[in-house]
Amino acid sequence: MKKIGVLTSGGDAPGMNAAIRAVVRKAIYHGMEVYGVKHGYQGLIDGSIEKMELGSVGDIIQRGGTVLYSARCEEFKTEEGQQKGIDQLRKHGIEGLIVIGGDGSFRGAKKLTEKGYPCIGVPGTIDNDIPGTDYTIGFDTALNTITDAIDKIRDTATSHERTYVIEVMGRDAGDLALWSGLADGAESIIVPEMAEEFDEVIERLKRGHDRGKKHSIIIVAEGVTSAVDFSKRVKEATDLETRVTVLGHTQRGGSPSASDRVLASRLGAYAVDLILEGKAGCMVGIEKNKLVDHDIIEVLNRKHSIDLDMYRLSKELSI
Repeated sequence: MKKIGVLTSGGDAPGMNAAIRAVVRKAIYHGMEVYGVKHGYQGLIDGSIEKMELGSVGDIIQRGGTVLYSARCEEFKTEEGQQKGIDQLRKHGIEGLIVIGGDGSFRGAKKLTEKGYPCIGVPGTIDNDIPGTDYTIGFDTALNTITDAIDKIRDTATSHERTYVIEVMGRDAGDLALWSGLADGAESIIVPEMAEEFDEVIERLKRGHDRGKKHSIIIVAEGVTSAVDFSKRVKEATDLETRVTVLGHTQRGGSPSASDRVLASRLGAYAVDLILEGKAGCMVGIEKNKLVDHDIIEVLNRKHSIDLDMYRLSKELSI
């Protein structure tokens, strides 16, 4: 294989640039040409494809977002859209594609593989919701962003003796909520994977208030409910003064952490290794600090789960 492409798709995640850099430099090291596809699958359909050199990825390892940009593309879900993408790959002589993104991006990669264009998926999403890898690119940075924000909110919560309900991202996964809640000593952590009884949350708040606790932090994953709605219920049940913070897209931005830069570099380079080995339709990941690969469809058919031991620990420590 002499020519490969690389694209980023779906929601951006800190560390995507480090992964792009690793793909480009590892491929060039092995004598291949690399082409960057801008704006994800939409850019593939439109032919927004440029050859990348070593200098194309200089000074990007520390930058958040993605220099290739990202976009959602409904057209690529159709046979016609996929064929347009294939036509562009043929036009540029691209023989394989590395896709950095989440589960939706991987489904597109699988479709291309089935049509004769080998693809390798690299998990890049702050949600950490891709089975087959312990961590996804961007999760650690987003977690630290959330933790820093909660630390600041706690100062205000203490000063004004309030209960704060903080909504974090994660889509249908509770990893960001669970990890940040445990890291910041939240009284309650509401995640999609576990049915937290509202009465238990209220009892915990009242128990803390009765022993003289001046403030409380409740973390709500966006996949469960909105922080605004949950805060109203808490206010009605306790008459405690409550405030809401929705952290929003601040969680996606910022310079990637050292951990995400290293993870992205390892996964991006490993994806090139697999392309060179002739593998296709698979996803790279890391399990117990070892690089692994799995069939994309097999991975997507698995159900994401949180660490139940961590969840139990969070409840034990929030008595």
